[in-house]
Amino acid sequence: MKSVLPILTVVAAIVVMWYAAAIGMNVKWAREQAARQGVELGFTELVADTWSQDRPRLPAPHQVLEELWNSTGAKILAGKTWSKRSLIYHGWITLSATLAGFAIGSLAGILLAVGIVHNKAMDMSVMPWAIASQTIPILAIAPMIIVVLNSIGIQGLIPKAIISAYLSFFPVVVGMVKGLRAPGREQLDLLKTYNASGAQTFWKLRLPASVPYLFTSLKIGMAASLVGAIVGELPTGAIRGLGARMLTGSYYGQTIQIWSALFAAAILAAGLVGIIGMIEKLMLRRMGVRT
Repeated sequence: MKSVLPILTVVAAIVVMWYAAAIGMNVKWAREQAARQGVELGFTELVADTWSQDRPRLPAPHQVLEELWNSTGAKILAGKTWSKRSLIYHGWITLSATLAGFAIGSLAGILLAVGIVHNKAMDMSVMPWAIASQTIPILAIAPMIIVVLNSIGIQGLIPKAIISAYLSFFPVVVGMVKGLRAPGREQLDLLKTYNASGAQTFWKLRLPASVPYLFTSLKIGMAASLVGAIVGELPTGAIRGLGARMLTGSYYGQTIQIWSALFAAAILAAGLVGIIGMIEKLMLRRMGVRT
């Protein structure tokens, strides 16, 4: 209970500030509409109006939650889980690209890290390029990737997965390199006295030492992969996915739809990171580490 109370306090403070911000951002429209109708709104009516507009500048929290329910739970109860108006359907499209990109990026990151640690030439050549690759804004490179792949007939999941992999591989490279280099000189020297080979040193010392670093980087990589999948949906004019849902909402001024898609993406990211955290605890417990 003591650990939950601070979290609930922060959430409550955010909700209060959100409601207050909704009043400030939506009050101008409420007053303009009242003036056109020749009606003067009292304070209570004005507040109620700012929290119930169809196309507010900033939707109130309950409006976003209501849209989330209508796009998820209500669709499930109505048997329309995979309707094109369902956030579950759009979330699954984005999730597919996220997982594909995360798998590609993580595998590439781990392999590059192993090469960087064991090969000085790769360390001097590949690592600077990996760092430099992250200086290019994803919003600039995403359309280029999509256009190039589209010109050779590759569409759909693969371009989004590549963009996701582009964002997710770097945290894995950095974390894995740091983890593989975590063993101290004394530990490495000890294995040398046992006449351990390079492969034995890797499997029995470097790899186990890298596990905590790896899972930390995987959590960051998963979140980055989701961002990449959403960004990959924006420049294509896609009609499926959470990114497409946000794009459609921006075209038609449906701010509540945009916010509900944002919340769905946040929930999806939290769930994916939580799954990685659970796997991490099981792995560390199996290795004999107390968590």
